[in-house]
Amino acid sequence: MSNEELVSLSTVELRRRIGTKEISPVELLEACLERIEEVNPAVNAVTAMSVKRARKEAKAAETAARRGEALPLLHGLPTGIKDLEETKDLLTTYGSPLYRDFVPSWDNVMVGRVRAAGAVVVGKTNVPEFGAGANSRNPVWGATGNPFNPLLNPGGSSGGSAVALATDMLPVCTGSDTGGSLRIPAAMCGVVGFRPSPGMVAVERRSMGWTPISVLGPMGRTVADTCLLYATQIGQHDTDPLSFPIEGDAFAEPWPVDLGSLSVAWTEDFGGVPVEKGIRSTMRAKMKAMKHLFRRVDEVKMDLGEADKCFDVVRAVNFVARYSDAYKKNKELLGPNIRANYEIGANMTLADFAWAHAEQTRIFRKFQELYRDYDLVMGPTVGVTPFPWKQLYVETMEGQKLRNYYHWLAPTYWITLATNPAIALPCGLDHKEMPFGLQVIGRFRGDGEVLGAAHAMEQAFKHIPGLARPLPDIARLRKPTPELKSIVTHPPKLNARPTRGPAPGAL
Repeated sequence: MSNEELVSLSTVELRRRIGTKEISPVELLEACLERIEEVNPAVNAVTAMSVKRARKEAKAAETAARRGEALPLLHGLPTGIKDLEETKDLLTTYGSPLYRDFVPSWDNVMVGRVRAAGAVVVGKTNVPEFGAGANSRNPVWGATGNPFNPLLNPGGSSGGSAVALATDMLPVCTGSDTGGSLRIPAAMCGVVGFRPSPGMVAVERRSMGWTPISVLGPMGRTVADTCLLYATQIGQHDTDPLSFPIEGDAFAEPWPVDLGSLSVAWTEDFGGVPVEKGIRSTMRAKMKAMKHLFRRVDEVKMDLGEADKCFDVVRAVNFVARYSDAYKKNKELLGPNIRANYEIGANMTLADFAWAHAEQTRIFRKFQELYRDYDLVMGPTVGVTPFPWKQLYVETMEGQKLRNYYHWLAPTYWITLATNPAIALPCGLDHKEMPFGLQVIGRFRGDGEVLGAAHAMEQAFKHIPGLARPLPDIARLRKPTPELKSIVTHPPKLNARPTRGPAPGAL
């Protein structure tokens, strides 16, 4: 088997072949490193790397397999960790000049669990500064390009992970999500991104531990791949007051779901989020093509109250909690998104926060009413087609000025407020021939059910014209894209030594 064929296998299939000794973890790692060398200069998705350590771990994984030892779920699988997560002895910058030489002397809880499951951590994946926004560019590493066109935005903040998966550079990559950071890049790059229910995956870096908007979660090229990673991330930990005891093994494979028994509610805009005309027409065409799969499919009207204003407050308060010290110490070292969010929050009152907490509760309860009649709710993951990465964000849509730099993310952050598990599922191409991600939202705490339904949909989509997962043209990506690093103003110190420095929160 050629390296090109090897790296294109699903994560589930790679793990199966490692277990049967059909392939070696060493062989797989070298194939991934070759793909990274070939393609990463065009998309700039993988940042700091730990090749020497990865080769050592791959060799140990090969030995364990040959000896017939019991192998964990991710045994020998090359893995990328989003550069918001602390990784022992591996540069962790959060995309910020403040941390361009920060090398943690520890793994955070989630990274430790992924390593314990046998993952071979190859490197970090790119993010916006501190994860703020959905354009994966920062002054330390530069910008990440969309695998379907490197001059376009891949989404964020888990943009590097989405691109690494889409281009077969790495079979396993982690992500996180506050306003859509798992779902948006997955949708824009043609992979799967799952936002779990809060508490399923322990988040130790959440500064406001009782606030459920920020979660960690998995990504994958398929739903089954996503489940395999998710199963290793799940579990209670005493650093996260929202986490609870639950066994991850139950989620290692998609649950069986009969689509023909399900009732589906769908919407173009969730009752008021900005969505351009081309995405609206794409959404309608996709629903028409798949409606025969379900028992019932209804377009529904929604009223989720003042969700935009509510998210403004909840988000801003989190920025105040996370970045107060950094802002007061030297705000000029913080990017414009971080400064703007901090300043918005610093000017809010206790009454603002109390109102937002109550409004989020109302939004949650209102959204759950849909599930009295329906099993799933569907809509677009992103309201626009991918735009140039040099454009920081979407300022206007259909002639209307948007509220702020993240208003274009409303299709995902409205669902964040409801807290229901949601998955971005590849669903063919949009009106501009770019990946279209369908957002599939399950019942409150219905993680297993929505993953199972998404898997069944994914299998069905393979046989429906226009709905199958799109694939980038790897041959076109073998040419570097120098523009992506043109915005680097604070390059990393790649020879930095491990430190026990502070770990900021991030989206």
